[in-house]
Amino acid sequence: MANTKYEYVKAFEQHSKLLPNTFLVVRIDGRGFHHLSSKYDFEKPNDRRALGLMNAAATAVLKEIPDIFMAYGISDEYSFVFDPSTSLFDRRESKILTTVVSTFTSYYVHLWPSFLHEKALSPPMPSFDGRIVQYPSIKNLRDYLSWRQADCHINNLYNTAFWALVKKGNMGTTEAEEVLKGTLSREKHDILFLRYGINYNFELDQFKRGSVLFRDYGAQWPSAISNTTESSQIEERQRAKARKEKIKRRFKAELKLLFVDIIGDDFWKAHPWLLLEE
Repeated sequence: MANTKYEYVKAFEQHSKLLPNTFLVVRIDGRGFHHLSSKYDFEKPNDRRALGLMNAAATAVLKEIPDIFMAYGISDEYSFVFDPSTSLFDRRESKILTTVVSTFTSYYVHLWPSFLHEKALSPPMPSFDGRIVQYPSIKNLRDYLSWRQADCHINNLYNTAFWALVKKGNMGTTEAEEVLKGTLSREKHDILFLRYGINYNFELDQFKRGSVLFRDYGAQWPSAISNTTESSQIEERQRAKARKEKIKRRFKAELKLLFVDIIGDDFWKAHPWLLLEE
């Protein structure tokens, strides 16, 4: 950059750095998606095409940003988890946040015709906002992901019952809201089964549990972390080399998409490399 008398304006820039050794979670949310879903006739309560598009855009983000080791998505929301050792953009908050949001949005628009080709996009175009939250421990991170999955279940059960009342019970939306006001989970199950023969337990896991996207090292996971385990014992220049090797492994790892429970321990025991603090 040229050294001019105007360069002093750089002093007004603020570079907020995120805390070291913390899990970084970038959560993106669709802006105005209630209107967008109506405009493009998304199936209610769940549209598999729209969810597939969200998952495809999230997969593209993981392919481009190897510092993200897993992500979790529900509806028009996705959470991307960075490992604690990431030094991406020197951990500058604005850089990390805008990169994830813009990358996801661009792929969402780019991939739209592959999933929802019936209607071409027109302004206002889909967009997403985002935030970064820092979690200092594995327990905090797991509790965050558990919160989002519990939210997925609660919202999906409500929406399934609501749209059953509207579409099968021929109720107006206001009337359906009144029927469901104050109902417990068990009562919503009863409404679905006793009135409409819908067993909520047989609904697709993708709808009930959300989408879990992660890098799968499979049987190779011990070697995938070996350099990290040793990194505290080697010279600084070797640390940089070890990090480059780790990034290469992440690019080569298989990206796997599952619709499974992540509140319990089974998923984490089956994929132990995910929560190894690096």
